[in-house]
Amino acid sequence: MKYLLLGLGLLFSSHALFAMDVSYTATPIKIDGVADSAWQKAQWQSMPYLMHGVLPDSASDFSGKYKLLWDEHYLYLQAEITDDVLLDTHASPTVNYWNDDTLEVFIDSDASGGDHQFNHSAFAYHIGLDNQAADYGPDKQAHLYSSHLISRWQRSSEAPYNVIWEVAIKLYPNDFKEGQEDKPLLLTPNKVIGFMLAYCDNDGSPVREHFMGSHEITPVDGDKNRGFIDAGVFGRITLKR
Repeated sequence: MKYLLLGLGLLFSSHALFAMDVSYTATPIKIDGVADSAWQKAQWQSMPYLMHGVLPDSASDFSGKYKLLWDEHYLYLQAEITDDVLLDTHASPTVNYWNDDTLEVFIDSDASGGDHQFNHSAFAYHIGLDNQAADYGPDKQAHLYSSHLISRWQRSSEAPYNVIWEVAIKLYPNDFKEGQEDKPLLLTPNKVIGFMLAYCDNDGSPVREHFMGSHEITPVDGDKNRGFIDAGVFGRITLKR
């Protein structure tokens, strides 16, 4: 019993370590890679945790931070990414997309957790440099879910030429089915959502060198790359108005 309780404590502590409130915006965010004034009400959050690969050699190799806002229709994300090499080596947006430079947004619309690798109780949106979003479906094949979000990014014109990446994300219920009519959820105050953010960084290798995320994950058999499988490792955000 003691070890069972200890295990449960570790499980719930992962959520306790990453929980935050997200402010409401009455003005919809224009998704264009330019920081609107509305973003001033949101606080920067860091992405310092290694989830796979090796740590970056320096902040110029990779570093990242992000902000969140929401309205009734979208969860808004702004990420500021320092990445000295942007790479997209796979022509197909559904082939080995995790080995290109990719912003990965993990969403569990009701924070229920659980396995989601080949179902849609949660999503792991891999947003490529072409602004298309890929994830696996119930048929165990990769599909594009670009209609679920709007994504745009651009580099700053000044050194260190950071990327400003903005995304507006629609949320869907756990019973979302492939090919169904697009009926996203309306977002409301005090809604709790499972959320995690990560970045796949590739500087020219056959595979990504760094996979950096927004919070620490307790490894399973030494593996911290669990977000695309288990929504239980996501953090939790609460929409506040």
